[in-house]
Amino acid sequence: MVKTAKLSAALLTLVCLWCRGAQVPAQESLEALRKRAEKGSPEAQTVLGTMYRNGQDVRQDLGEAVRWFRQAAVQGYAEAENSLGFLYDYGGGVPIDHHEAAGWYRKAAVQGYAEAQLNLGWLYDSGQGFPIDHAEAARWYRKAADQGNADAAFNLAVMYEEAQGVTQDYVEAARWYRRAADQGMHIAQLSLGRMYASGRGVARDRSEAARWYRKAADLGLASAQYELSLAYSSGLGVPSDQVEAYEWMDLAVFRAHGPIREKYSAARDALTARMTPEQLADARRRAGEWKAKWAH
Repeated sequence: MVKTAKLSAALLTLVCLWCRGAQVPAQESLEALRKRAEKGSPEAQTVLGTMYRNGQDVRQDLGEAVRWFRQAAVQGYAEAENSLGFLYDYGGGVPIDHHEAAGWYRKAAVQGYAEAQLNLGWLYDSGQGFPIDHAEAARWYRKAADQGNADAAFNLAVMYEEAQGVTQDYVEAARWYRRAADQGMHIAQLSLGRMYASGRGVARDRSEAARWYRKAADLGLASAQYELSLAYSSGLGVPSDQVEAYEWMDLAVFRAHGPIREKYSAARDALTARMTPEQLADARRRAGEWKAKWAH
């Protein structure tokens, strides 16, 4: 289950990485930016590559993105090296080539560029293009995590919890989960809550577990909403409250997909036996308010 959470976090990270990148200076026109890029400015070339990659103020053109990223990357500009590696990694303007991606990631990573360190770690962790090497993945994740990268901190925590590439250490796992959780990563908040619920790596504390579940549940994470519902249903770390339990389980059903949605739906239906019609109506009303907010 932790591995699934790690994959979910990685997919979310990929979306974020695609959207992040150099921004056009507010006072600079596209024409002026292009002139600087043509004169060899790696910063301008990277900004222009990002614009073409994202379709920002220009027609999206991944081939042009590659061209500009490459011009900056061959000058040793770390952000461009990482961006070019990303396009080789996932296919955009160039054929997928994980070895080529790794080469560009490594150039940026050795310069201390945290996102490239994260990306290189993921290649080793997933075995894309070469054999899995969890120890090497952990080494690069740590470098990025030490710079405050939440995604790397989460992945490193998973490795300590699962004994992948490092000696199993729940204290270290909890520490790195907290690093990511404090930055608002809902999957890390859920994972930290589970550590408190089980007493692994931290003193067992059901109240603290529920507090972290609530943070992730408020962000819309279905599995955290499920855990929070169970806490309210059984009075674990929070006062027993069947209205709250139903509300959060209903939201878990709303946010979930696939077979897990059926599990949550069955759990929600089981809660109705403990509730009065008035309680059920109140719980559904409160859940409806959350759903309406998320719809916007």
